[in-house]
Amino acid sequence: MSRPISIPDHMLPADGRFGSGPSKVREEQVGALARAGRSLLGTSHRQAPVKDMVGRIREGLGDFLELPDGYEILLGLGGASTFWDSAAFSLVREKAQHAAFGEFGAKFAAVTDNAPFLQPSSIRTSEPGTRTEVVEEEGVDVYAWPQNETSTGVMAPVRRPDGVERATPGSDGALVVVDATSAAGGTAVDLQQTDVYYFSPQKNFASDGGLWFGAFSPAAIERIEAIAASGRWVPDVLSLNTALENSRKNQTYNTPGLAGLVMLDDQVRWLNEQGGMAWAAARTKDSSDRVYAWAEASEFARPFVTAAGDRSTVVTTVDFDDAVDATAISKTLRAHGVVDVEPYRKLGRNQLRIATFTAVDPEDVSALLSCIDLIVDQL
Repeated sequence: MSRPISIPDHMLPADGRFGSGPSKVREEQVGALARAGRSLLGTSHRQAPVKDMVGRIREGLGDFLELPDGYEILLGLGGASTFWDSAAFSLVREKAQHAAFGEFGAKFAAVTDNAPFLQPSSIRTSEPGTRTEVVEEEGVDVYAWPQNETSTGVMAPVRRPDGVERATPGSDGALVVVDATSAAGGTAVDLQQTDVYYFSPQKNFASDGGLWFGAFSPAAIERIEAIAASGRWVPDVLSLNTALENSRKNQTYNTPGLAGLVMLDDQVRWLNEQGGMAWAAARTKDSSDRVYAWAEASEFARPFVTAAGDRSTVVTTVDFDDAVDATAISKTLRAHGVVDVEPYRKLGRNQLRIATFTAVDPEDVSALLSCIDLIVDQL
């Protein structure tokens, strides 16, 4: 019988959380939660203390994302997967086109494609680990894709499709709707290239799931209001018009999880104090560059995403030779308190997936890679 593999304590990361969501929560966020115990938790979300906090979050996100004039930060309950239903109801007039190059882009595409009140969607796909793009198409009024595909570690540029003019209020232009769930808070973006940039806060923003936030352009807001006035039936809990009206009051339609808002408030403040979007993007690039450089130099591992320009800076994926059991590596790491580096379950690869979100210390990433080398030597 083989002996259990032992990793010396001095080699281990100071914090062993590398999950792709939920993600590492900083100790200071937990402290903020404890301090909120008497003043916020267990109180009404329609009263001033909670509404003031939501207002701070909206303002802080606007500062971090460098919100253009006229754009608004909206929020609602249910997370990004619920937002897909809301977008089908409240953003797509007739037809959407999707770039689906992973699990989550494909899920949003399925929502609009199956909506009985919309035309079948145009869906452009590619093999896992590669990327495709949307293209100009007559009749399409929403173009959608994920900025970062969490399942595969592929990152896509955020830019309007060639030939598609920017939508403006009063125009008939198509909207660009970008899923930024695992990208926002850790990558750079020019919001002028989007009309809706939406995300759940359990990745770079290190909060709980169950909420969605988004930066909406004036054209997107006009689309929401026009569809609401069109007579299309939209459930109130999924209506973006309802979210718009409530967000402007710094509240949600129904009761949110206050603990997640408290942690998000602290994380947004921290990110802005560190230097905002530019600082966060540089930090995640530092961490992810360490992973890719290690994998490229390794004798037994390689980056899963072969095109260097498509590699994510916030969710890194590394394939291993058949002779090396990635499951055994992750099992050994977990026994030493280093957790959640398994690949996306449906991908089914001999792989590790290492999140390099903003809260993750780049030095902990280097320590993790040294631990993997040690484990492989002993397997």
